[in-house]
Amino acid sequence: MRGLSCGLLVLALALGTGCGYRLRGQAPLPAVMANPYIVASDRYTELHAALAAQLRAAGAPQAATVGEASAVIRLHVDDSGRELLSVTADNKPGEYEVYYTAEFSVASGTTELLPRQRVRLTRDYGYDETAVLAKEHEEQSLRVALADEIAALILRRLAAL
Repeated sequence: MRGLSCGLLVLALALGTGCGYRLRGQAPLPAVMANPYIVASDRYTELHAALAAQLRAAGAPQAATVGEASAVIRLHVDDSGRELLSVTADNKPGEYEVYYTAEFSVASGTTELLPRQRVRLTRDYGYDETAVLAKEHEEQSLRVALADEIAALILRRLAAL
């Protein structure tokens, strides 16, 4: 029985790879992105950290200075916050929307590779005043997730260059 299940597993893997199926991974970055540098007014935001980590994961270590960089990614706007969506019947917050807004551009020397683009992502969550600490943690987790999504979107646009 064990030999039969191993044989079926091998057959399924062979058929899966034979049809071109593969797990989605990082899209390869173009040669111009071999040594990028991120310019931002605040280097300690969730987006800056996520973008730097995803660039490293894609095999593009961040340059030490702008002069050494093959391309410069400028984060013009890196803003996040929350807005009230709804209130309960007793006039207390019921739902909030967490947003993350970014504007970025990419240049290599004097050549503009990507013009200034704006991205805004939002997520909403229910608020419960009896679990304030948990809801603050949920809001922060959503903010980090939004920054990761924006960084992934920037990398996809870079891969399309």
